[in-house]
Amino acid sequence: MVTAIALPRSHGIHRFMVARQSDMIAIAAPVQRAQVENLYVEAMVLADEAHAAFAAQRDLGDIRREGLMQISLACESLKTTTRLMHVIAWLLHRRAMMAGDPGAGPDDSAARIGEPVAADWDVCAGFEASVRRIIAASERLFERIAGLEVGWDAPQAATPVQRLLAQLEARL
Repeated sequence: MVTAIALPRSHGIHRFMVARQSDMIAIAAPVQRAQVENLYVEAMVLADEAHAAFAAQRDLGDIRREGLMQISLACESLKTTTRLMHVIAWLLHRRAMMAGDPGAGPDDSAARIGEPVAADWDVCAGFEASVRRIIAASERLFERIAGLEVGWDAPQAATPVQRLLAQLEARL
């Protein structure tokens, strides 16, 4: 539902547009907070699952007999853990920014998710299905966070109505 804000005529159409954008930001903030909280829980659960699955594969799986597969498992475990820790750090940083923490700024290194560390799926083919599922889930979660970052940080394009109002204001 769109509501108009009645401002004195001296404030002009531009003031209406600025007020409307701040309303959109005020509406988006609780949604973003909820997304951050839900993704944080998902990331923490996935980190616990990853720890358990990699430990089980290392300690109980057929991999114990093959040195190269043990090293491959250790490498993919490190990649997956790193990927998840980057996601968790990004989410914690966003949470701090939303809470108004003065130590959490948009230019901090934790404010950017960075480049993904891709799994080597040729190597992962030798792992149990549960481990492959967790590796894939961590990659998907990282991609989702990267997509959110791009969307949240992108400048908001003016709506067609806002563009028309700006044209009218320019003519007046």
